[in-house]
Amino acid sequence: MRIHFIAIGGAVMHNLAISLAEQGHQVSGSDDQIVEPSKSRLKKAGLLPAKLGWFPEKITDEIDAVILGMHAEVDNAELIRAQELHIKIYSFPEFIYEQSINKTRVVVAGTYGKTTIMSMIMHVLKKLGRDFDYLVGAQLEGFDSQVKLTAHNKIILLEGDEYYASPIDHQSKFHLFHPNIALISGVDWNASRTDIGRDDYFEQFERFIDTIVKKGTLIYNKDNEYLREIVEETSDCKINRHGYRLPEYSINKGVTYLHLGDERIPLQVFGKLNLSNIAGAYTVCEWLGVKRMDFYNAIRDFKSSIRYLEFVASDHGRVVYQDFNYSSYKLQTSIHAVKEQFPDQGLVTIIELNPYESLDRSFLNQYRASMDESDYAVVFVNKDAIKDKNILISNLEAEITEVFNHKNFTFLKDVISLEQYLEGFKSLEFNLLFMISPNHNFVNVVGFADKFFKNY
Repeated sequence: MRIHFIAIGGAVMHNLAISLAEQGHQVSGSDDQIVEPSKSRLKKAGLLPAKLGWFPEKITDEIDAVILGMHAEVDNAELIRAQELHIKIYSFPEFIYEQSINKTRVVVAGTYGKTTIMSMIMHVLKKLGRDFDYLVGAQLEGFDSQVKLTAHNKIILLEGDEYYASPIDHQSKFHLFHPNIALISGVDWNASRTDIGRDDYFEQFERFIDTIVKKGTLIYNKDNEYLREIVEETSDCKINRHGYRLPEYSINKGVTYLHLGDERIPLQVFGKLNLSNIAGAYTVCEWLGVKRMDFYNAIRDFKSSIRYLEFVASDHGRVVYQDFNYSSYKLQTSIHAVKEQFPDQGLVTIIELNPYESLDRSFLNQYRASMDESDYAVVFVNKDAIKDKNILISNLEAEITEVFNHKNFTFLKDVISLEQYLEGFKSLEFNLLFMISPNHNFVNVVGFADKFFKNY
């Protein structure tokens, strides 16, 4: 096929373009902005556009298909030209479904945990020597690309989300995959993270369940109250239903062990979210024919590769972890996981908040008293990330201090102050947890860890 990508620089889009080119398809593309690592990867593959911008003359009737990325607008000149020529226009999930119609499609969805569960399944299958196609939302350790699409593999693992498929297709991406096996890790509506109302948000997951093929399988987290309600609302669907729960575990000398009868399986990861994700990943692998002990022997050396409670450094019994901060729930569970893992050590938690979101009182209120379990609480709002100089970050300090209401609270507003805080903290018998904003632009956690370790 001759395939043209509109907005080829996107994370998934450029990986898909490279994968298709490697299969022998003729691939071209355009974008008005391409940054690293997309730029270097496209250049290496010979797919980097000669000039940035949109060029309708690239769209001719010789093109078999156009794949449209979310970065493009509805009035994009290349899109309009493709519509005029009646060329088939795909969103990337629609295209991937068409290319995998004869495969077993496994779709992992949920508000949190889907990339982690995907990485666990991929780790196990790879370790067991099973080949598969995949589409995952982050670059994972041990895998060269976020997309693998072949003609011969019988299984494809797909990370699905509830956001628009393309600028001209407002269906949720995961509604287009029609899974044979679907997993939902949990559903949690957060007004500050989405423009979709609560009922509409939950409805996207109900509709996702409806898209599972007849006699397909739904795997779901029975510990999530909202998800249980959604599953009950879709009880008429003629599918298999397999719920999973947090498995039994214990912690000994800083190591978490899964309980399998009398056997104890040591893990490289910890925390209830990770343990729940392992239970979900196991259930998927079980449906794919993986034997129980093969799965648990393979998961022993799994390490988080997407910055969920990711190990950064250790020194003299002190440990530094980093994690992404998506919500107060995520913050609380990550703090609890570190405290549970190391009950005899204190914890310093530093959370980075987006300065623009912090101006929204409803956004701040969700974090009320959310750091109580940490011994020291630090909130960092980087004033250097603010482009509008009329916004005074100092006005936020009183509000943020009142919301967190922590006895050992510190508010910091620039990187220098953060470095000084870490260097001045007497860190003997303390661990450090960085909760980083998903759109962070300053963080050098390894350097901060070194400063934390200096004073003991």
